[in-house]
This record gives sequence, structure tokens and C-alpha cells, in this order.
Amino acid sequence: MTDPFALFDAWYAEARETEINDSNAMALATADARGRPSVRMVLLKGHGPDGFIFYTNFEGRKASELLDNPHAALLFHWKSLRRQIRVEGTVGAVDDATADAYFASRSRDSQLGAWASDQSRPLPDRQVFMDRFEEVSARFEGGQVPRPPHWSGFRVTPERIEFWQDRAHRLHERRLFERDGDTWREGLLYP
Repeated sequence: MTDPFALFDAWYAEARETEINDSNAMALATADARGRPSVRMVLLKGHGPDGFIFYTNFEGRKASELLDNPHAALLFHWKSLRRQIRVEGTVGAVDDATADAYFASRSRDSQLGAWASDQSRPLPDRQVFMDRFEEVSARFEGGQVPRPPHWSGFRVTPERIEFWQDRAHRLHERRLFERDGDTWREGLLYP
């Protein structure tokens, strides 16, 4: 298979069948404007040839770093399959229609949580957050919960995608795809 997106789809479908929890979990690495790295787990919520999508509060640390330095790396690690996929690329915000559609698909409590949370900011104690959640719940009682203006998604548009498969005796297989304009070049890397 020489199409990195078809290969991703095949591996991802297998992971969705075999991984016990969060087969869509991916590590997201960012760097601030001074180049200091940060990494955290996020959930893949959409993917295709145009990129890999996740959603977040745009007032939090990860969004701030991505807006200052619009490059990121992703890592999918499926331990039970003994596989990982590394993605590196540029980052941009998804359009409002895409963010609105995904937000509408979330559970009501997740929607309310997006309004109640000042993501990544200090929290004096958990009760403060729970009280805010109750206030927001009362505010939107009986009605639709609109997407907060500070909440949206990012798309990582890949420039490099590496597929790593564990092999016996650390003789792993590494396939690298690199974007060259509108086409992809494929090669192998030593383990």
C-alpha cells in the first residue's frame, strides 16, 4: 500500500477493533514561541487526506502554542498491535461549520463542560468547577447548548507520516511517507 491515508485507515480500523480504551488517543506535541516543547494526549475526531482533527478550548495552553507556532507532531501508539504512527505537519483552525457540527454531536454534559472550564488555568478546588458546571447547566436548561466562542478544532496537515511496526529482536519495520507538493514519496528507515 503506497497511499499513507489508506494505510492509516487500515491500521486505525484494526486498532478500533483491538484496543481496549481510546483507540483514537494520540499524543500531541507542540512548542511555544521560544521553542519549548509540550506534549499531551488528545482524541482524534476526524481524519482524511486533508489532515487529522482534534478539538479544544482556544484559551488553553495547547491552543496558545499552536497559534504562536503552527506546527505539531502526533503519535498514535497501539500497544496491543505493537504499532505506532508518527505524523508531523502544519496546523490550522477548522472552519466554524465543522466545529459547530462536531460540538453538536457531543454529549450535553461535555458541551456544558466546555462552557464551565477555563482550561489549563489554575483551579482553587474542584468544587469551584462543579459550581460553574451547575451554573452553566441552569443557564442552558431545556435548550440547545451553543458552541462557546473560545472552543473549536485544529487540523494537522501532514508533511511526514511514519508507520512503525514492532518486529522480533528489535528488527522493526519503519515506512516513511513525505509530502512532495501534491504527491507522497515513500521510503524505509533503519530501525
